[in-house]
Amino acid sequence: MDLFRRKSVTALQAEAAGDHRLKRALGPLNLTALGIGAIIGTGIFVLTGTVAAQNAGPAVILSFVLAGVASVFAALCYSEFASLVPMAGSAYTYGYATLGEFVAWIIGWDLVLEYALSATTVAIGWSGYVVSFLEDFGIHIPAHFQAARGTVVTLADGTTQLALFNVPAVLIIAIVTTLLVVGIKESANVNNVIVMIKLAVVILFIVFAAPHVNPDNWHPFIPANTGHREHFGFSGVVAGAAIVFFAYIGFDAVSTAAQEAKNPQRDMPIGILGSLIICTVLYVVVAAIATGVVPYTQLDVPAPIAKVADYAGLGKLSSLIKMGAIAGLSSVILVQLLGQSRVFYSMSRDGLLPPFVQKIHPRFRTPYITSILTGLAVAIPAAVLPVRDAAKLVSIGTLLAFVIVCTGVLVLRIREPDLPRPFKTPLVWFVAPAGSLSAAYLMFYLDIETWIRLVVWLAIGLTIYFLYSRKHSKLATPGGS
Repeated sequence: MDLFRRKSVTALQAEAAGDHRLKRALGPLNLTALGIGAIIGTGIFVLTGTVAAQNAGPAVILSFVLAGVASVFAALCYSEFASLVPMAGSAYTYGYATLGEFVAWIIGWDLVLEYALSATTVAIGWSGYVVSFLEDFGIHIPAHFQAARGTVVTLADGTTQLALFNVPAVLIIAIVTTLLVVGIKESANVNNVIVMIKLAVVILFIVFAAPHVNPDNWHPFIPANTGHREHFGFSGVVAGAAIVFFAYIGFDAVSTAAQEAKNPQRDMPIGILGSLIICTVLYVVVAAIATGVVPYTQLDVPAPIAKVADYAGLGKLSSLIKMGAIAGLSSVILVQLLGQSRVFYSMSRDGLLPPFVQKIHPRFRTPYITSILTGLAVAIPAAVLPVRDAAKLVSIGTLLAFVIVCTGVLVLRIREPDLPRPFKTPLVWFVAPAGSLSAAYLMFYLDIETWIRLVVWLAIGLTIYFLYSRKHSKLATPGGS
């Protein structure tokens, strides 16, 4: 059945070896930094507080652990695929090689939701931190241009105005898009600097805030459920894990850069697993300190980590944390836009999107048209929309990708057991099913509205597939792989 026609792994490997249009410039340190750049951002600077206050209480620590464990299972499967098929496109490419074109389209369209909406959401968060940071130094952005249309902005004198347009959000997307057009190596170098800054800020926060922890704030560790599944109790902890999954999407973005890695067979597993492990440890430590310093009921604020610094009397460290958040969110936007453009590039290369999408800049050797189009697609909603519940929608898209990747690893082990695998998922008959089941379990704990939005998004994608992509697929033409 042509819906499930596949690209062979050997053909993909040959294509990766022969396609030199993208520049191979990234080593293991660059790839690990890309992962850290994407992972440490909204999760640590925003979701830590909101999930503690609304879902898990001090047990937000367990929420991060649960999400991290599910991510490790998926990361091991991603690492096997990334070393086996070192192509741009991440889970989309892996799905094409194992489960067929129809599933590949679904996951590719799902990744559009994951990366683009993530970048939109993070850009809006970046804008809020920038406005707050500048106000610490007496610099005030006009209220009309601070946030999305209709957002109520409170001025210094206590009066309010309605915002019209989120200028800072558009500005950061324009800067990041320009970086991605200029070159992958330049983007990676900028990301490396940003990652060093935000890691330093996170470590400073841990060192100086830890002495102010009051263990009494950790009791009760898991507050009693209020009668709603998402609000406290063990079900609240699991629901919190599903929400903070938004914080872990960075490591799969590393796999989208496989075609720009110097030695993908060795370096991709290092980048994926290294970034995930480092960030999981930091998330758990920061969550423990935040809920130990400030009662969890008071953490439902836009900048919870800065509030913890203020509460602990750390003075100017609060401004420094805001600077770290700005840097952190900047690198998240960079990696998400990078991932989105590479997924589009791969889908166009396979004929599922129009040919102009994969056009490479003659000087910079980057997919500049798709980078610019992605930037515009992200900037417009970031400028005019207050994106609510976006973290849930991004999480459900990520979890769906994880289910497919973990399933695909098993399918390929059965179908082509003798393929040379530079990295093999250990205990694959446990790890892969555990990855699929844990991701599906977390999806179950997301609310019905999020599921409805996912179904509507996939319906739009399937319409495009049947009207355009199925007919133009390279596998539909004579001589297709």
